[in-house]
Amino acid sequence: MQYLHTMVRVSDLETSLDFYCNQLGLVEISRRESERGRFTLVFLAAPDDAERAKSEKAPMLELTWNWDPETYTGGRNFGHLAYRVEDIYATCQRLMDAGITINRPPRDGHMAFIRSPDGISIELLQAGDPLPEQDPWASMQNTGTW
Repeated sequence: MQYLHTMVRVSDLETSLDFYCNQLGLVEISRRESERGRFTLVFLAAPDDAERAKSEKAPMLELTWNWDPETYTGGRNFGHLAYRVEDIYATCQRLMDAGITINRPPRDGHMAFIRSPDGISIELLQAGDPLPEQDPWASMQNTGTW
């Protein structure tokens, strides 16, 4: 068995691509549009997984955009996406500077949660050992749900 991808439905493809690519830092691996099925599939990977994603088709995030408007609810009903980052504080600061809410700040130097524009919960984990606790993160409270 091999992990292939996680699929999430998105309500606005451009807003979602801005979030996942420009803010979170994922890269687009491939795209497929189906005129007949009226949908677009966009496959994304973390930069360190991009080559493997191109050759082995894994691990990836599949964004599914249905052309006909739909309302999606329950973004946490499947759990969350998780990505390892080199510096959780720098990553969270970059996301905050871009207007992204840090729902669960990395108080412990190890873990944080954010949400996509469609309410998908995303866990960010520090690579290796947790970073030493530091402010403003150590004293920052949760915002919303994660």
